[in-house]
Amino acid sequence: MKETQILVRGLRQAATRTALAAGTGAFVLLAGAGSAFAQEAEAPTISAGDTAWMITATALVLLMTIPGLALFYGGMVRKKNVVAMTAQNFVMAAVGTIVWMVAGYSLAFTDGGSMNAIIGGLDKAFLSGVGVNSVSGTIPETVFMMFQMTFAIITPALITGAYADRMKFSSMLLFMTLWLVFIYSPVTHWVWGGGFLGADGVLDFAGGTVVHINAGIAGLVCCLVLGPRKGYGHDNMAPHNVVLTMIGASLLWVGWFGFNAGSELAADGRAGMAMAVTQIATAAGVLSWMFAEWLVHKKPTLLGMCSGAVAGLVAITPASGFVAPGGALWIGLASGVLCFFAATSLKNALGYDDALDVFGVHCVGGIVGAVLTGVFASAAVGGTAGGLEGNWPQLWIQIKSVLITLAYSGIGSFILLMIVKAILGLRVTPQEETEGLDITLHGETIH
Repeated sequence: MKETQILVRGLRQAATRTALAAGTGAFVLLAGAGSAFAQEAEAPTISAGDTAWMITATALVLLMTIPGLALFYGGMVRKKNVVAMTAQNFVMAAVGTIVWMVAGYSLAFTDGGSMNAIIGGLDKAFLSGVGVNSVSGTIPETVFMMFQMTFAIITPALITGAYADRMKFSSMLLFMTLWLVFIYSPVTHWVWGGGFLGADGVLDFAGGTVVHINAGIAGLVCCLVLGPRKGYGHDNMAPHNVVLTMIGASLLWVGWFGFNAGSELAADGRAGMAMAVTQIATAAGVLSWMFAEWLVHKKPTLLGMCSGAVAGLVAITPASGFVAPGGALWIGLASGVLCFFAATSLKNALGYDDALDVFGVHCVGGIVGAVLTGVFASAAVGGTAGGLEGNWPQLWIQIKSVLITLAYSGIGSFILLMIVKAILGLRVTPQEETEGLDITLHGETIH
């Protein structure tokens, strides 16, 4: 039916041209019709179904940051810092948007010429050339750009949980702006924009390396550079409202379907499978963290269940377009247990103050997911087999991508922090930290 409509439009256009050119014959009419049909057939075609789904997925991913992550993190800090924590997440929606529009999108998704293996170019800086008629696959390029923008918003927002309660707001704004340009955009290009990791064959469907390992290792570097919170280890720093955290985790869970299933960029069977495996891995993460905590600490906490859900979501992210339900189950189970021990035993043993367990959940969970994608990838789902189907070299490709991302983001984040420290300083004063960032930085409190 669709092809018939295209042919009719082509014939009508040809007939109009022929009527205007007096004296032309039937041969010209047929030749014009054939030419018009060929032009129509070659033109990129936007799918209304794919576009509708991707607009929805984009809104879901934005929902993950505001209000999802803001509530998730806001509930976990002390009452005197909840405004500051949610403000940092909220402002990331603005910072990420402008940086992505000005340079990030172009650096990540255009051809960088001789440097293309490392970074894209600036051909689409300020969204130059991205217009109403621009097409990316079967969707408008504006929709693709917006979908990727929501990833650029949530990734730096994840980092804020690592240094909660102690970083200057001005320093955070400068650091995140630089981080998006010099860390996030290049890593995105490496994996999804035509860079060397994608060319190497890495499997990262929705951001295991690009988002979670990238943000998680940056968070660890931040909390190490800033040092622990005042009173860490002996003051009561329990979450002020776990119910807010549960609401935030629930919004993250729901929004993650846009994150993972949306990364197919189409409304098709693979997107449906990505949605199914996301749900399975998340549920497995909840239960494995809960039972591990129950066994070790004798009580299953709501905070632990929420953390397990996020661990499962993180781990299935790189695998979501490549694994079947059985693989998703194992990935979710592994992530819950390993992230629990990373966020408790490992953190306590090493003594670093990752306030909201960004490294323990996002970096460790991202590593678990990225590596196990190389084990459980199914050719029937994503076209690439993993180790269990005989393609063990894929496992090394996955491990290599993890190591490269850890090194680049870790070292790069440290350099950027030193630059910001030299310009603005990094940490609030001890008095400001004692009083709370809500009143000292923002002049607001909650009651």
